[in-house]
Amino acid sequence: MDHKRLMLSWIEEGTLNIPHLLLKHYQALGLNETELVLLLNIYRHLDKGNQFPTPTDLSESMTLSAEHCSSLLRKLIQHQFLGIEEGASPEGILFERYSLMPLWSKLTDHIIQDSKREQTVQAMEEEADIYSVFEQEFSRPLSPLECETLAMWLDQDEHNPTIIKAALRESVISGKLNFRYIDRILFEWKKNGVKTIEDARNQSQRFRPHQKAVAPKEMKSEGKRKSVPFYNWLEQ
Repeated sequence: MDHKRLMLSWIEEGTLNIPHLLLKHYQALGLNETELVLLLNIYRHLDKGNQFPTPTDLSESMTLSAEHCSSLLRKLIQHQFLGIEEGASPEGILFERYSLMPLWSKLTDHIIQDSKREQTVQAMEEEADIYSVFEQEFSRPLSPLECETLAMWLDQDEHNPTIIKAALRESVISGKLNFRYIDRILFEWKKNGVKTIEDARNQSQRFRPHQKAVAPKEMKSEGKRKSVPFYNWLEQ
């Protein structure tokens, strides 16, 4: 067979698209490498039009015997990685076919739960970090009442930790470093639909151009000092 004919035969054989997430998470799903390869072989047969490959069909492209493949198939069906569906041909002839929907469903559920776990861990880390940020800005430990207020902003008012930090920064810029002022900023931002850092920045800049730059409110930025316009949120 010449090279051109060989290449054409490869093209006609087709390719199989395997989700990256399956290769990344199959172990977390409870699959081992042998079970994964067996499922991928079923996937290959389905892609080629063979809806119900026999254990012998599967064993031909694996190092497993037909009996071993049969045993693994039963296990995969029992653990809901593989399903068997009934179908009918246009002539009304009934047949069975394998379905990988149980596998894709397990993979999807795992990805969703994994994402939720990551979000929960991240939220916990952000909430723990926010107390440290406040103590650094106030240059002292927070009082029990201040800790309670901070917890209320997070739990009761459901302010995002990032937004709370932005309100803290706004109070520092304005020279009004106290919880009452920060609470007022958060109240006004929530009333005006501020949910992101960009929203908060736009909300602040919307008022500042109308304010006179008050002297002597300065902050360091990239090693330089510059005056900052002041907006008093308590006068809203």
